[in-house]
Amino acid sequence: MTASQPPHNTPVPNVTPPDSKPDSNHRPAEIKFLAGPQVRGFELRLAFDIFMEFMHGFRRLHFVGPCVTVFGSARFREDHLYYALAREVGSHLAQAGFTVMTGGGPGIMEAANRGAREVGGRSVGCNIRLPQEQMPNPYLDIMVEFDHFFIRKVMLVKYSYAFIAMPGGFGTYDEVFEALTLIQTAKIQDFPVVLVGREFWQPLLDIMKNRLLHEGTISPSDLDLLYLTDSPQEAADYVRDIGMHKFGLTYGKRIKRRWYLGE
Repeated sequence: MTASQPPHNTPVPNVTPPDSKPDSNHRPAEIKFLAGPQVRGFELRLAFDIFMEFMHGFRRLHFVGPCVTVFGSARFREDHLYYALAREVGSHLAQAGFTVMTGGGPGIMEAANRGAREVGGRSVGCNIRLPQEQMPNPYLDIMVEFDHFFIRKVMLVKYSYAFIAMPGGFGTYDEVFEALTLIQTAKIQDFPVVLVGREFWQPLLDIMKNRLLHEGTISPSDLDLLYLTDSPQEAADYVRDIGMHKFGLTYGKRIKRRWYLGE
């Protein structure tokens, strides 16, 4: 008997989660899925639903063109400084020829989409269905809704050549570190990651430098993955220059649609 095996007379706990009674504002299937092992039929059906959600996103976003994803909080209102800053970011990105992609909700996401729309640029949102019912903002040319955060994050990464992070909360930090992890581990190319708002982001950079780098949990080169600025114009110029010089983006023709694929 190995150390990991219980004695024969030791009861093995049942890992099947008890039936839960989520309130009516939550998605019972998703809560059940994340609560541990389920019956095989349930997990097979959910795996199929996840596959179909991926395919829906792929088909809807196939022709959006070179995108820049803007991350940021849904909680900032129109009269906030950060809303105005994100609106400028969206405008400058659109003028540089990029499609502005966001999570599709209010706050910073709305501001960036709005800025792009106001100068005639393309605006895309990947909205998430939440218990609080996050409504898509009204400045979207294309809107795709998702049930699962991980699928939505794949879409926000898959179609983007750069990431611009405005001030935000848990979700924004999660998205920024997801992008950095994918770049650090060479799962995606080292696309630009721009932090807009020195006062907001500098404490995080100080932690990275004074704690993470000091403890050896990141390399000095990892800090070079981030570009910090207060200027929306500078952020857009940096993304444009890196995209064109390093990754060969041009203002050429877009991908052609194929009629026989129903596009």
